[in-house]
Amino acid sequence: MSYAAFKMMHWPTGIENCASGYITHSAADFPTQIPPSQSDDLEPEWPAKRPIGPVPNLIITAGNVLEVYLVRVQEEDGGTSRPPGEVRRGGIMAGVSGACLELVCHYRLHGNVETMAILSLGGDNGCKRRDSVVLAFQDAKISVLEYDDSIHGLRTSSMHCFEGPEWHYLKRGRESFARGPLVKVDPQGRCGGVLVYGLQMIILKAAQAGYGLVGDDEATASGGTVSVRIESSYVIGLRDLDMKHVKDFTFVHGYIEPVMVILHERELTWAGRISWKHHTCMISALSISTTLKQHPLIWSAANFPHDAYKLLAVPSPIGGILIICANTIHYHSQSVSCALGLNNFSVPSESSQEMPRSNFSVELDAANATWLSHDVAMFSTKTGELLLLTLVYDGRVVQRLELSKSKASVLTSGITTIGNSFFFLGSRLGDGLLVQYSCGTTTTPSGHGKDEVAEIEGDAPLAKRLRRASSDGLQDVVSGEELSLYTSAPNNSDSAQKTFSFAVRDSLINVGPLKDFSYGLRSHADPNATGIAKQSNYELVCCSGHGKNGSLCVLQQSVRPELITEVELTGCKGIWTVYHKSSRGHSADPSRTVSEDDEYHAYLIISLEARTMVLETADLLGEVTETVDYYVQGSTVAAGNLFGRRRVVQVFARGARILDGAYMTQDLSFGPPNSESSSSSESSTASSVSIADPYVLVRMSDGSIQLLVGDPSTCTVSVSVPASFESSVQSISSCTLYHDKGPEPWLRKASSDAWLSTGVVEAIDGGDGSLHDQGDIYCVVCYESGTLEILEVPSFRCVFSVEKFVSGKTHLVDTYIRELSKDTQKFQIESEEMTGQVKKEPTQNMKVVELAMQRWSGPYSCPFLFGILTDGTMLCYHAYLYEGQENMPKVEEISAQSSMDLSSTGTSRLRNLRFVRVSLEAFTQEESSAVVPCQRMTVFKNVGGYHGLFLSGSRPAWFMLCRERLRVHPQLCDGSIVAFTVLHNVNCNHGLIYVTSQGFLKICHLPSASSYDNYWPVQKIPLRGTPHQVTYFAEKNLYPIIVSVPVAKPLNQVLSFLVDQEVSHQMEHDNLNSDDLQRTYTIDEFEVRILEPKKFGGPWETRATIPMQTSENALTVRMVTLFNTTTKESETLLAIGTAYVQGEDVAARGRVLLFSIGKNTDNSQNFISEVYSKELKGAISALASLQGHLLIASGPKIILHKWTGAELNGVAFYDAPPLYVVSLNIVKNFILLGDIHKSIYFLSWKEQGAQLSLLAKDFGSLDCYATEFLIDGSTLSLVVSDDQKNIQIFYYAPKMLESWKGQKLLSRAEFHVGAHVTKFFRLQMLPTSSDRTSSAPGSDKTNRFALLFGTLDGSIGCIAPLDELTFRRLQTLQRKLVDAVPHVCGLNPRTFRQFRSNGKAHRPGPDNMVDCELLFHYKMLPLEEQLEIAHQIGTTRSQILSNLNDLSLGTSFL
Repeated sequence: MSYAAFKMMHWPTGIENCASGYITHSAADFPTQIPPSQSDDLEPEWPAKRPIGPVPNLIITAGNVLEVYLVRVQEEDGGTSRPPGEVRRGGIMAGVSGACLELVCHYRLHGNVETMAILSLGGDNGCKRRDSVVLAFQDAKISVLEYDDSIHGLRTSSMHCFEGPEWHYLKRGRESFARGPLVKVDPQGRCGGVLVYGLQMIILKAAQAGYGLVGDDEATASGGTVSVRIESSYVIGLRDLDMKHVKDFTFVHGYIEPVMVILHERELTWAGRISWKHHTCMISALSISTTLKQHPLIWSAANFPHDAYKLLAVPSPIGGILIICANTIHYHSQSVSCALGLNNFSVPSESSQEMPRSNFSVELDAANATWLSHDVAMFSTKTGELLLLTLVYDGRVVQRLELSKSKASVLTSGITTIGNSFFFLGSRLGDGLLVQYSCGTTTTPSGHGKDEVAEIEGDAPLAKRLRRASSDGLQDVVSGEELSLYTSAPNNSDSAQKTFSFAVRDSLINVGPLKDFSYGLRSHADPNATGIAKQSNYELVCCSGHGKNGSLCVLQQSVRPELITEVELTGCKGIWTVYHKSSRGHSADPSRTVSEDDEYHAYLIISLEARTMVLETADLLGEVTETVDYYVQGSTVAAGNLFGRRRVVQVFARGARILDGAYMTQDLSFGPPNSESSSSSESSTASSVSIADPYVLVRMSDGSIQLLVGDPSTCTVSVSVPASFESSVQSISSCTLYHDKGPEPWLRKASSDAWLSTGVVEAIDGGDGSLHDQGDIYCVVCYESGTLEILEVPSFRCVFSVEKFVSGKTHLVDTYIRELSKDTQKFQIESEEMTGQVKKEPTQNMKVVELAMQRWSGPYSCPFLFGILTDGTMLCYHAYLYEGQENMPKVEEISAQSSMDLSSTGTSRLRNLRFVRVSLEAFTQEESSAVVPCQRMTVFKNVGGYHGLFLSGSRPAWFMLCRERLRVHPQLCDGSIVAFTVLHNVNCNHGLIYVTSQGFLKICHLPSASSYDNYWPVQKIPLRGTPHQVTYFAEKNLYPIIVSVPVAKPLNQVLSFLVDQEVSHQMEHDNLNSDDLQRTYTIDEFEVRILEPKKFGGPWETRATIPMQTSENALTVRMVTLFNTTTKESETLLAIGTAYVQGEDVAARGRVLLFSIGKNTDNSQNFISEVYSKELKGAISALASLQGHLLIASGPKIILHKWTGAELNGVAFYDAPPLYVVSLNIVKNFILLGDIHKSIYFLSWKEQGAQLSLLAKDFGSLDCYATEFLIDGSTLSLVVSDDQKNIQIFYYAPKMLESWKGQKLLSRAEFHVGAHVTKFFRLQMLPTSSDRTSSAPGSDKTNRFALLFGTLDGSIGCIAPLDELTFRRLQTLQRKLVDAVPHVCGLNPRTFRQFRSNGKAHRPGPDNMVDCELLFHYKMLPLEEQLEIAHQIGTTRSQILSNLNDLSLGTSFL
């Protein structure tokens, strides 16, 4: 394997930075002011209901992923219907019944975001300007992004780079720095500061356009709003200001010029000197004048504790600054300062008087904080508690600080307030939570105890079950007890208290940090599956989270529905389920709209090759084909409901039938459109059908269109041919109807004419007024030429058209607007000429074979448009509205200069409608086949609480819509799927039916335990402890896991463990008084739990627990197969390696334990029995079985043991200089071991001489995290990941000169992953279509393995070997794409993927890895550019796509 591909399969989910700001809207244009409702007298807790003001966006970053969310607030209002799967958590608070996060845009950057800040003008809520996002990347790159309405996404407004030779002097000779750049901004938005290279401060000056009145006028006149922008930047060297060790900085409120306060340490102290030298920090305030580039020192204060680490600027009107230390909090302003001690370690500085203490003890190191109001800050501690700090003040003088406990929550990595009613807890270790808070001053008696702490948990198992429950009564359990915090309110003589209440409103799933994972069978696996379907038998069981957020995440890349029943059924063409509503109850039952979703289906229609079957979907599926009036003599093309589910329409090749239940009310046949062409029309039959009540659109096989128009008053249908299509020459390749439902149809907003909204309704109105708010119906048509048009129904007037829809541009804009701006016209001509030269590849026949447009129910959802091309490519677009300035004034110009018919259409077009392309990485297009195209897309409204679209075919996939984001989950388990439909009846609640190409009809439902709002479906099993390592026991389907739980112990117990047992009686207690010994100290207690997965997604069961001794840490657990030398049989045992952690005064010891599992199945006590335990010197950090022997890494030795059945006897050893072995891998008799500091060693074991010998090692110093062998045919390579987030591939070549006669491992490839890889897992690659034909069985291509890896960010990827030809092709393409694709934030993918050595000497290795993250951009390019690039690198588009698809298929392991 000389060449490899790096491919991400699950992107990072652990949130590192979160912030809030007005990105997609300004504070001024916020409509949702909630009116005070009338139910005030019912809720004494909130006497004055303050309206929820403007709610800003939430921006989060996780690794290299950037996401912008909107907070959608659902007001308290009993009548709103909501989609079935939607959650309501937390009951009603302050007039709000729920809130959820909705994705606006997301990007994957070529670089990890270090820190993020929001540049905003501050000021009042009526501000018209928008905010910008400032991102900082390693080493000193800053990008400023703003939201652009016209492209519905973020655009880079400025880039600032302080790297490279000309800025080298900023480093002052240093190579490695403790942390990346740190960004903070001025609260008034006048400037920002970035601290890079430890001591260099970069000042970013904001453009001051917002201050002149002219600027504001221009902004509003041009129709769009302007975001804050950066004008220029310059550098301040903090060294010259006599600062040495800068810890933090921030900008403070309330000054005329921006004032930056810097926290720095004059002289460092260290552990041995703390008792003498403890107040070493100081703060300095600089007034920044960006115009003069001056920064005078205006005040400073010294004598802050050495452990101060964070500054918090106090908002106006109080002003000043909070200094957060581990044991104290200090407030300082120019006029006054005060402090608060948090625990017994807080020492007042020499000068000051006695420090006030908080009434409980807490440690505040590593806390995150945000402001809930102008005088209350909320802290999230390292244990996940939320604390409230109140500043008690009079005027601008802060008198004292008061700290009080609140609820407990996730362990946070960042916390931000969103508007005045929400905050978001971002976490790398648990789920991110959106919490609503409400604050009121009441005079309730203090009935609640002060010390009770309730949990607000995102991933409690209870919340899992309630996530689907829609009754609001249950929801209070999730957010725990409502806890009031009594703090005396300022300037108030009577004791009014400030009460805060919280309600969890939404959570973002996080599966990181993945410390370890194992690959095991799913609970409902199919033992007979073969090929790629066999892969969906497996799942990843991952150790993720930490402490109380620790959990097992069960990840599956593909959906595997749970089977209810299956029947054999060959030759099926399609299946449909229809409702039947009797016309009696139509007017009598007013509540029918609410329960529309819960109505059961009446009939299941199955179309076979020569006949149609009809089944009743009551309690049992019974065939009623003989007794109904359906057309059953031939196959059916489509079936559905009309007239509010009162009728069923069934369309077959030559006609259609309308049925009321089982009885036919009307029979139609598709006659020839003109009488003279009757001979030719004999062959024309219905080929595809789209139904939108009360219309049925039929596309005939000759490309003509017939429309069935229904009359709701009589429930009858008439056939008509739209006049516009009768005359048209163009042949239609595909078409669909789109029903814009709802009281206020979405597409109407896209037209700027007021009359349109009234006119259309009258046109549709069926006479009996029942359809008045049914919305509008449009017809989406794609012609053979590639043009897409949206037409109004029934007038068939074109309201939106796009040329070359086939090419898949990133944005679709109405052609009539494009023609007005001259530059785009020029561009169109150029691209025409370009494609004229490059007709190397036959793409003339590229056309859209199927279309679908759908808007799923939801008050804010926008429609999606899907198209499938002839080669299987799927295009997906998301609609948005953009009122650009070029749309408005130019209508008259068109009608003046253009022909008559253009002016008539130009008046009522959907001018403001645009579409943005959505990328579908998880989707692998299918091999294009010569089969007659059948309809492959099926929209579903509710399957197990989710809505979306199912794509059948040879690579079936689920497209689920969660928070306005399409989640694509493939379904591999049944191979190719012919037909799909939903089924909701007594026995199958919101389930589905599909027919496989093997001829089985399966009735299933979605596994409810998994959540599908993630890159992969995931089920989280809370452990309430930190999981460390997991292994899989295949015979019994068990997962042994190392878990540690923090336990508080009395101090004297802890001290007695930390000494050798022999000298423990000599320990003197003179220096510890008695009350010190009563204190508790938290230590981790380890155990190995053996978990068994339950069938069908129930909670997992702990079958057995193996506790460790006190102060003994379990380090590794493995299932090993040992050869018993007495009985001459192989045994599978559970091996555990441990270490005693007793401080540095005690020699290291460890134990190796062997257990046998499940010999006595009858007795549950003896489910697991210890067969051997032995204490060894050194920590036992890794174990592996090598050809029936047990290989143990104990401290600096590696020892091989043989197993006699009663004890382990050493056979061979190797005394390497490893300090601590992190991983051991075995292939045949080769051993790869990775050391925490000394890189990797490659050993071999020889049976005859009984010796372990070193073959080669890496001479560099590398801090290993994980290692594994990579096998490609007969080539063996060694892969290692390190602490700088790199991956290196080495190989052993003793014949090469530079390997020093084989002593040295040579580098084959190196790559920067951007995340810490903690585990590799070797899996055999699956054969793809190209391999099956070319290679004989047993050749190199079949013996090819890829490595699946997990990272601490929660991402999963793989490294797959490539053959040289494919590699060269993809590498050339990759080099092209660096320039061809516009990269977000202006980051260069090549710099991101370069090996990082952090200042250590490193010889660069070969660049033999391609980056699929960049290559997948190729699929998103427009077709013309794809062809052009392929032509430039001397290959074809189909060749590149087939290589990328083979890679996806070969690595679809789950």
